[in-house]
Amino acid sequence: MSITMNLYYTGKDGNARKFAEEMEQSGTAALIREEDGNERYEYFIPMDDPETVLLIDSWKNQESLDVHHASSMMNTIAELREKYDLHMRVERYVSDDEGISAADEKFIKK
Repeated sequence: MSITMNLYYTGKDGNARKFAEEMEQSGTAALIREEDGNERYEYFIPMDDPETVLLIDSWKNQESLDVHHASSMMNTIAELREKYDLHMRVERYVSDDEGISAADEKFIKK
């Protein structure tokens, strides 16, 4: 069972993008990707909202996510959120471990 968090960071004057760029350039994002249990940590920019950055953050299980949340890395992230005055919206998804159904497969071009 994987847990995926979609975190939408929103700011003004390009601050959400600056935040994501600093996370990448400082190596903080790379360190998170190396944490035990991290399965995905990627930033995206919605085409209809240039002031928002979407982070897709996936973890092996709740325990690995809890360890991440208890790490000093969260202090760094919180400081950067404050620096760029970002607000957040969060969606949480839990995988069903069944994969893509046969009915869905017909809509996927490989």
